[in-house]
Amino acid sequence: MILKRQDIEERERAMLAPYAAKAADTRGRPRQEPECELRTAYQRDRDRIVHSKSFRRLKHKTQVFLSPSGDHYRTRLTHTLEVSQIGRTIGRALQLNEDLIEAISLGHDLGHTPFGHAGEEVLNRIYPGGFSHHEQSLRVVDTLEKNGRGLNLTLEVRDGIIKHSKGKNPILPSSQAETALTVEGGVVRIADIIAYIAHDVEDALRGGVITDADIPLPCARILGDRTSARIDTMVQDLIKHTQIQGDLVEFGFSPAVGQAVTQLRDFLYEHVYDESQVHKDFERSAKVIRELYEIFIADRRPYEDEIGPWPEDKAAREREVCDFIAGMTDRYALDLYQNLFLPKPWAVY
Repeated sequence: MILKRQDIEERERAMLAPYAAKAADTRGRPRQEPECELRTAYQRDRDRIVHSKSFRRLKHKTQVFLSPSGDHYRTRLTHTLEVSQIGRTIGRALQLNEDLIEAISLGHDLGHTPFGHAGEEVLNRIYPGGFSHHEQSLRVVDTLEKNGRGLNLTLEVRDGIIKHSKGKNPILPSSQAETALTVEGGVVRIADIIAYIAHDVEDALRGGVITDADIPLPCARILGDRTSARIDTMVQDLIKHTQIQGDLVEFGFSPAVGQAVTQLRDFLYEHVYDESQVHKDFERSAKVIRELYEIFIADRRPYEDEIGPWPEDKAAREREVCDFIAGMTDRYALDLYQNLFLPKPWAVY
C-alpha cells in the first residue's frame, strides 16, 4: 500500500489530540500552490528548510564558543537538531503534530548571525532598523531564501519561528503576543531552552569555563548531575505538569523544577556567556561584525564584489548589508575580515 498525503492527514485526524494542529487545516501559505501527493504541508515545510542554504550554514555558526576546534562542542546546527529531538519527544507524549514541531525547530535559528548572540547584539546596535535573530529567521524563510522568493512556508511554521525566542524573559510566555498560534509552536519555545540549558552546561564543563562544583547545588540536586538526566527531568516534569482542558493547553513545570531551570539559566548568563574569556572573544567578534558593516556601507567596491549592484539609497544598502552579514558563518566572516583589513605578504621569489 502506498501512503499518500490524504492518508497521512486522515491518520492525523484519528490519532492526534483535539488541540493538535492538523496539516489538512493549515491556514495556508503566502502564495497558494498545488498540494504534494505524498507529503503533508508541514512535511513539505520541514523538507524545504532542511534543503535550504541557510540551514546548511548553521554547521559553521557559533553556539557558545567561538569557532571551537574540538570535535564535540555544539554548533548552531547541532543545537537545532537537539531542539527538534526534544520537541518531538514532548509532542509525541502530548499527541501533537510532530511534523509541525520538527519544521519549526529546524527553522527557528536560521537567522542567527555569526558569533552567536555577540553578532546579534552588535547588529542590533548598528543597524538602524534594529536586529533580532527570530525576526531575521522569519525574513530568511519569507524573503531571502531561493534568491528572494523565500520558502513559502505555512503560517503555523512561520508563526512558530517568530515566537520561539525568549532571551532573559520568562521561560513560559507571559502575554498573548508571545504565545504561538499552535500548541506545537509553544513546545518548540520550551524545547529550545531545555536544549541550550543542558548542552551549554556540558560544553562549558568541557571547555573548562566552569566545574561541576560551580553549578548551583539546588540545580544539580533537582535537575540531575548529567546532561541526559537534566533533559529527562525537564521533559518529564513539563509533560506531567502541563494542564489540558478540552482544546486548551497550559504548559508548566513543578515549582521546584521551574525554579531550578530559571536558576540554571541565570547561572549560565553570569558564569558562561558573560565569563571574562568567553566575553573577550565576543568583544573581538563584535569588532569584526562592526567593521565589516561599516566598510560595506561606505565603500562601493567591496559591496559590489561581495553583495551585488550598489544601491544609491542608503536605507536599502543598510538592509542588504545587514542581511549579508547575518547570513555569514563564523569562518566566512573571519576570512572576509582578513581579506579586507589585514595586509597580505608579497609572494616574491
